[in-house]
Amino acid sequence: MNEAAADQPSVEIRRVAVIGAGVAGRSFALACASAGFDVVLEDVMPANLRKAEAHYADLTERGSAGRLELALTVEDAVREADVAVDFVPDELESKLEIFSMIDRMAPPKTILCTPSDALSITDLASCVYRPERCVAVRGDLIRGDAAELAVARLLYPASVAEPTLAAVEKFLRALGVRVRRESDPEVPLLVKNALE
Repeated sequence: MNEAAADQPSVEIRRVAVIGAGVAGRSFALACASAGFDVVLEDVMPANLRKAEAHYADLTERGSAGRLELALTVEDAVREADVAVDFVPDELESKLEIFSMIDRMAPPKTILCTPSDALSITDLASCVYRPERCVAVRGDLIRGDAAELAVARLLYPASVAEPTLAAVEKFLRALGVRVRRESDPEVPLLVKNALE
């Protein structure tokens, strides 16, 4: 962990931007709203947003505590976000593009979080202006069985700030996810390529 970044003030996650309203993104957004977070769900496909809206209507009938707003642009989704979680394909080009967009459009406080089973968060964080606010999650972000907690690994680059890790860990636990922190052991591909 970056020592200078550790001096940052604590972070509270209340407003969540979810980028991508496919099945996984929609499920995650609804889980966040059910847990009491205010969520802005973005997708370029209006049909995906309509499905989310219908599922959210079912939640509100059962007393959902958080709000769900819909957005057609990333800029609208991340404008006031405390954390932005993307659900774009798990490939380097897609992740770099969305990380870059969020980095440009979100306020400085916003944490960039990406579910990824294949990519290095060290690589992704090295391409944005807020590497101290970047994390990746590997594993289940949604509970399968209500009696069983989902389990996820919270991966972070050496540049991450402790308040970022603590906030994301608390956020995921509020969603019923058991979290295990792991430093991303990889040297960034950009550094590897420069050395070869």
